Amino acid sequence: QAQLVESGGGAVQAGGSLRLSCVASGRARDMYVWSWFRQGPRNEREFVARITRIGSRSTYADALEGRSTVSRGNAKNTVYLQLNSLKSEDTGIYLCAAGLHDTSNTGAYTYWGKGTQVTVSQ
Repeated sequence: QAQLVESGGGAVQAGGSLRLSCVASGRARDMYVWSWFRQGPRNEREFVARITRIGSRSTYADALEGRSTVSRGNAKNTVYLQLNSLKSEDTGIYLCAAGLHDTSNTGAYTYWGKGTQVTVSQ
C-alpha cells in the first residue's frame, strides 16, 4: 500500500528552525518527484519545495528560497525539509506529496501524506 508519512513539525518561535521528514512506502517510493506543500487556515495548498528522485534536482517557492533545503535521505525512501529563520506566516500544515511530473501543480500529485503541523509564534 502506497503511503507517505510526515513527522518533525512542532511549535517554535520566530527565527527558529525545524526539520521535517517524509517516509514513503509502496508505490509512492517509485514516484519521480517528491514535494512539500503547506496548507493554510482556508485549506489552500501552497507549494514549498520539491526534489526529483533521479538527479535530486530541487526547486523552491520564492517565499522560502534561502530559508529552506529539501533533500533525500540515504535510504532513498525519505525526503527532508529543513526550515530556517521561520516566520509567523510559515505556520500551517506541511504536506508531503509524490508524483510523476516535476511541477508545483497540486493536481499532478498522486500520493499525499496527512501532514505535520508547524506553528511559529512571534
